Amino acid sequence: MPSISFILPHWMYWGTLIVFPLFAMVMARRTQSSGYSTPIAYMILISGGILGLHRLYLRNLWGLVYLPIFFAILFANAQGRDAREAESQAANLVSSAQRVIERLEPKVANADDRLAQLRADLAAAETGSFAEKRAQRMLEKAEQDLIDDSDRLEKARTDLTQAEPGLEAATAERAKWANVAFGAFMVICALMLIDAFLLPGMVRRARARLPVSHEEAPGSLEAIEHEAEERLETVEHEDVLGDMAHIGSGWTGWIDRLSFYAGEFVSYWMVIAVIAYYFEVVARYVFNSPTVWVHEGMFLMFGMQYLIAGAYAALTEAHVKVDVFYAKWSPLRKAVVDLFTSIFYFIFAGTLLVTGWIFAMDATVVNEVSFSEWQIAYWPFKWAIVVGGALLILQGVSKLMQDLTTVRNSLQGA
Repeated sequence: MPSISFILPHWMYWGTLIVFPLFAMVMARRTQSSGYSTPIAYMILISGGILGLHRLYLRNLWGLVYLPIFFAILFANAQGRDAREAESQAANLVSSAQRVIERLEPKVANADDRLAQLRADLAAAETGSFAEKRAQRMLEKAEQDLIDDSDRLEKARTDLTQAEPGLEAATAERAKWANVAFGAFMVICALMLIDAFLLPGMVRRARARLPVSHEEAPGSLEAIEHEAEERLETVEHEDVLGDMAHIGSGWTGWIDRLSFYAGEFVSYWMVIAVIAYYFEVVARYVFNSPTVWVHEGMFLMFGMQYLIAGAYAALTEAHVKVDVFYAKWSPLRKAVVDLFTSIFYFIFAGTLLVTGWIFAMDATVVNEVSFSEWQIAYWPFKWAIVVGGALLILQGVSKLMQDLTTVRNSLQGA
């Protein structure tokens, strides 16, 4: 099975974070027609075609054919990993035995000459002298070393003889499962290529199965599902209107819109995360090639999302809070309490802004990069702290003006 050595370029990472949300925001505001979409079908083919999700999207049961082939890839890769581990162990035994043989064979071969020299030194030494005792010890040690080295050499040769067939078998086993995985992957690629040409026709046939109107097929499964989709779209539309209902008028309305669109922009990064982690899973378990950039890129992206979406959460009052008493208070009492607690809000947002500014400037000056092989620049992420703090302060000002207006109108009405 071939490996994947693709590392996402930095420009593509930043370009995706900017272009994709803008495209998604435009597409979300288009009038959606009922039925199946060819662009969506192709998008699913590209992102999830290896699982046959494009056919399942069109309710074509032939998509189930992809699943056993995909599971065959996973099974073959699992067996291949076991074979690779056995191959690694056998290779270590062979390598260790070869090193011992290479080191001891010359030593054992030259041992006779050394022993002869030591025996000659012993014979030449004066009887009872220190030189005789020393020569005797050296001769005994050399003889024992020869015995030990001969035993180790014989054991290494035996280990090598036993390990080489195991290494060959493990290598052949690994190659076999790699070929199985590669063959199954090629089958899926061929099916996806065929479906790439058949997809427009499949979409047309899927659309043809839908009823023209609810009156033509009352109570049918398609009609019920179509009605459920319309209700879901209505609910989602009402949810969007509910969030936009928090947008005020006048100059504070511009701040509210900025917070709203900033939150909507980064919310589409979740779709990027799904695609990126899908790529990581396929690369890791299908191609045995875990990436060096997906986890880090998504981790940093989620950090920026958390910071930039803070103002949106403040606008829509989505922050977690204890409202056991607050929810039942009058608008005037809520406004008074919010005016008091805004002190702590601005302390937090101001600290975030100032601290983020220091971090961002330091990272920009030294061009700080990550410690991983990806080595992506950190300064844009540090500037996201500044952006998040600034948006929070602006949204806090908008909320402050709304609370002051509420208090003023209540006092004038009284």
